[in-house]
Amino acid sequence: MNAEKTGRDLLERVGVEVGGDKPCDIHVHDSRMWDRVIRDREFGLAETYQEGWWDANELDRFLTVAQSADLRDMVKPGPKLMALAAKAAIQNRQSVKRARYNASAHYDIGNDLYERMLDKRMIYSCAYWNDAADLDSAQEAKLDLICRKLRLESGMTLLDIGCGWGGFSQFAAERYDVRVTGISPAVEQVKVAKERCAGLAVDIRQLDYRHLEGRFDRIVSVGMMEHVGPRNFGTFFDKCAELLNPEGMMLHHTIGSNVSKNRTDPWFDKYIFPGGVLPSLSQISGAAESVWSIEDVHNFGPDYDRTLMEWSHNISSCWDEIPSYDEHFRRTWNYYLMGSAASFRVRILQLWQIVFTRSKRELPTYESVR
Repeated sequence: MNAEKTGRDLLERVGVEVGGDKPCDIHVHDSRMWDRVIRDREFGLAETYQEGWWDANELDRFLTVAQSADLRDMVKPGPKLMALAAKAAIQNRQSVKRARYNASAHYDIGNDLYERMLDKRMIYSCAYWNDAADLDSAQEAKLDLICRKLRLESGMTLLDIGCGWGGFSQFAAERYDVRVTGISPAVEQVKVAKERCAGLAVDIRQLDYRHLEGRFDRIVSVGMMEHVGPRNFGTFFDKCAELLNPEGMMLHHTIGSNVSKNRTDPWFDKYIFPGGVLPSLSQISGAAESVWSIEDVHNFGPDYDRTLMEWSHNISSCWDEIPSYDEHFRRTWNYYLMGSAASFRVRILQLWQIVFTRSKRELPTYESVR
């Protein structure tokens, strides 16, 4: 099989020209790219971009076309992809030991990167662009939306699972006068979160959720369920049941997949989020059904497209300020942001906020908040 001819034919079929001037067109700098892509499909496409073997006029537009047309399904997976899939199928990549490594591999790569990419509160999850004009206000709108959905009241205790750099814990303590316990396994996040929340009724701990003890009026996780893993959803919801007061309420904000699966995209697993698996609504509800009542599901996935493009603009505009990251890393990060934006744009990925209360209990009617 002539890999280049096959690749060009596939691109031509979806309106992508090699060497063209449309936003979605690409330019090939190394012809070895064709063999890699035909052999390793989306994994090879991403790795050859990292290595500088090709570029697109607008990478997000090319990846939008590629995902919309489902180009990868037009090519049979090779032995490398099949081996990666088999490995993922037999391992628990989100065990306590692995979870610590997984978190460090992504969140401890340097606060200098995240400080330049994110908003002033360093919120690393989808913003809520309903009436917002800029990233700072859109992230603040998201934090307030969560607090209102949880019906936070002064004096309540709140557990923030996967608290990141402490932005939500700080916001909830300052704006809603609640006492917050925030946990994260990532060293650099915990360090910044403690500094950010100093002097507030906030206790930040470097801890895995499986090791936490106590009782709370409310539980929240923002961008954390993606790291739990389908094998551990039962454990996660059981732990939440143990930690939440009987009349309590919890909200989980998570990227979601349209398809139930037990493994992630192999490129993302290797280079971006080791061990991360995006849950489906079916997997979430299935794990929760014996104990929890789902009160509300809010999908604002398209807002993540805009959020990712803002992050890309922020980091691209000041890349020269962080010379410790080499060109390979820059291209890796760019592919991650642009590929993710494309996935939300074509509705392959979703963003859900899901509110839970305990089932088999008489509670006030929950009224949805937007």
